[in-house]
Amino acid sequence: MWNKFKHLLIEKGMTQKALAEKAGISPNTIRNIKTERISFKNMCKIADALEVSLDEFR
Repeated sequence: MWNKFKHLLIEKGMTQKALAEKAGISPNTIRNIKTERISFKNMCKIADALEVSLDEFR
């Protein structure tokens, strides 16, 4: 999941910090993607902020 996430950030031209601000979550929550310890609710916020579906993270 982390590699797909990083690819989306690059594609969208966003930093992790900018994404966290846009999604209304903490930068630590973004870092939790690396360990796949993130809630469904926060993944939905991230997907919305990146303007992609959750399927993009599969």
